[in-house]
Amino acid sequence: MDALSLLMEGFAGAFTWQNLLWVVVGCLLGTAVGVMPGLGSSMAVALLLPITFSLDPTAAFIMFSGVYFGGLFGDSTMGILMNTPGQASAIASTFEGHKMALNGRAAQALATAAIGAFIGGFIASVVVVFLAPALAEFSNSFGPAEFFALAVFAFAATSTVVTDNAVKGLATLFMGLGIATIGVDSVSGAPRFTMDSPLLFDGVSLVTVTVAILALGEVIYVACLERHMKDKSLIRPSGRPWLTRAEVREAAPAWLRGTAIGLPFGVVPAGGSEIPTFLAYGIEKRLDARRKRPKFGTGAIRGLAAPEAAGNATTGTAMGALLALGLPISATAAIMLGAFRQYGLQPGPLLFERAPDLVWVLLASFFIAMVVLLILNLPFAMLWAKLLLIPRPYLYAGITVFCGLGIYSTSGSVFDLLLLLGIGIIGFVMRALDYPLAPLIIGMVLGPLAETSLRDAAMSSNGDFSVLFQGPIALALYGLLLLVLAFALRARWRARR
Repeated sequence: MDALSLLMEGFAGAFTWQNLLWVVVGCLLGTAVGVMPGLGSSMAVALLLPITFSLDPTAAFIMFSGVYFGGLFGDSTMGILMNTPGQASAIASTFEGHKMALNGRAAQALATAAIGAFIGGFIASVVVVFLAPALAEFSNSFGPAEFFALAVFAFAATSTVVTDNAVKGLATLFMGLGIATIGVDSVSGAPRFTMDSPLLFDGVSLVTVTVAILALGEVIYVACLERHMKDKSLIRPSGRPWLTRAEVREAAPAWLRGTAIGLPFGVVPAGGSEIPTFLAYGIEKRLDARRKRPKFGTGAIRGLAAPEAAGNATTGTAMGALLALGLPISATAAIMLGAFRQYGLQPGPLLFERAPDLVWVLLASFFIAMVVLLILNLPFAMLWAKLLLIPRPYLYAGITVFCGLGIYSTSGSVFDLLLLLGIGIIGFVMRALDYPLAPLIIGMVLGPLAETSLRDAAMSSNGDFSVLFQGPIALALYGLLLLVLAFALRARWRARR
């Protein structure tokens, strides 16, 4: 009952006109950015990060969560209409969703995706309300050794399990860890990797890195490939933008199964919602093969319903893991963790004690965001699709301007603009060579936590590093990591055979 009463207080705060406005703004921005192929919620949050520092923390994070959820809605819209998913998490939805669109059922496909995302996100929000406080209470038992094990688990999972090439994933991770060490050491006071430049004594800002890697790097990449990109014709949805009773009965089991698959992946640092969406699609395909008349390959509604529900369910519980444990499972969550720190807040058990108003208003806003996104996407999907009519040169030139203005407004330093350009070029090279970006962001965000925890554990044990492998929680995390790595290696071995 405590969780319910606190949630009701959160709704009282979320239903103020200012917070409702930020929910709507976040959902609008997230959906608009998600519709644009190649853009996503991580880029939107990175662009908004320097702009929102003048906002109240509650308003800023309400908007960020709306962008996070809205990006998934927009990604699936383009995957269905153009077979061009905005992010990897929407790829599984395109297999059957685009075939539905080609068969003249685009409106029904968009309705299936919107309702599935609503169901997955809403159920995940209910789970988070009861799970997050329990996770926060559980994390009270975490010491330096446990936090170090948690960081190592996140590093290994995001850089080796999720990425296609473990070497590239680890290289990107260590690049992020290296950037995080630049600046004056907080313990010894000695400058590290600053090249004796006072401009680097404060380190490299996470805001600069995220905007450069996710936004400016994408702009340069698209600009270089523009002449090789072919315009795709947009399928115009026609007919009823709702589902019949028979279609609802067909999709309902897939929505529920997809939600059940996506929920646990929000707590496991497995790189986001890519894995659960493919798992949900694969399970539905296997179940369909047992039917007398298999429908997969011709526009099966279950093949779209399950991945959509799984993706939003993962995003919902990922927000719970971020608030309760300070554990980011994707690049977007890692940026939001950095935003918490920019506001002087540390997600985890202390956040529920020190800023309960922010936490419960934010949790209440999840439910409001689900309803707002359903209203925005069921009848107005084609309006979002018209954003594709914006010429690419104008669109990406505007993004570049926002990148520069956002960074300069937070620091007022020309040197940060030069860093933005340099790191943006690195981001372009990483995209061109197919290096994953999420490990770099997560390495930079969790690197200081891993370093501080390692030092604290070593000092408390007089230099005995065996303390890192003592305690049931730390051993359980290492054991789970070995299990995950074993399954990943087995799957890749079987795929090669």
